[in-house]
Amino acid sequence: MATTAATLPRIQLPRRLYIGLALLAILIAAIGFWPSYFGLLVAGVVDKPAIIHFHAAVYVGWLALFLTQAALAATGRIALHMKVGRFAIGYGLLVIVAGLVVTFGMFVLRVRAGAVAEAQGRLFGPVLDMLVFAPLFAAAVYYRRKPELHKRLMIVATTTLLIAAVGRMPFPAELRTPLVQAVWSLPILLAMVHDFWRHRRVHPIYVGGLILLLLEGPLVRIPVRSSEAWLGVTGWLANLVA
Repeated sequence: MATTAATLPRIQLPRRLYIGLALLAILIAAIGFWPSYFGLLVAGVVDKPAIIHFHAAVYVGWLALFLTQAALAATGRIALHMKVGRFAIGYGLLVIVAGLVVTFGMFVLRVRAGAVAEAQGRLFGPVLDMLVFAPLFAAAVYYRRKPELHKRLMIVATTTLLIAAVGRMPFPAELRTPLVQAVWSLPILLAMVHDFWRHRRVHPIYVGGLILLLLEGPLVRIPVRSSEAWLGVTGWLANLVA
């Protein structure tokens, strides 16, 4: 009886971990988008283009699917998890296509509304997000029959999408960059802590994912989107769609 009690936490914690990380991702998205979208939606006063509602629906759908898959795997319903996974592959492609369509669609709307500088500044981040999410998602699909790789790749891929929500959080200006980076990286950091506690090592996918978030984070994206090269490219594009 003592042996069973001692080993129980190590048996149950991994199952709860991935559900917890999925719930954390949903919480981060809800907090980040509450003032500018979800709160207004609940109050019935949201005034956004239809393309934004479409993007929000796809984004929420992905997080719901991520939680569902984590719950199915955690409760041992692997056959159903794999069956839903076939739908998730198509949905992941929808996330990528919708992300790019909405990004360039909003770019065109802003340019034609005369907000060229805003359009240029807001284009780089979402494009980068899709360029990072796509190969991570593809790798997760490729390794879907290797759970130890698949689940970690899915965590990292989904975490990359959270930058849009974290970037809207009202952090103090003097601490904004490190706090954005820390909150954004939180699902991966918690997963790394779990790996170290359970295996006394951290899986390379999490290490690579954390480095990737640092490389595409505020320290990189802010200078790039205001660089002469980027402004030159987006200025040409703005003239093309005006």
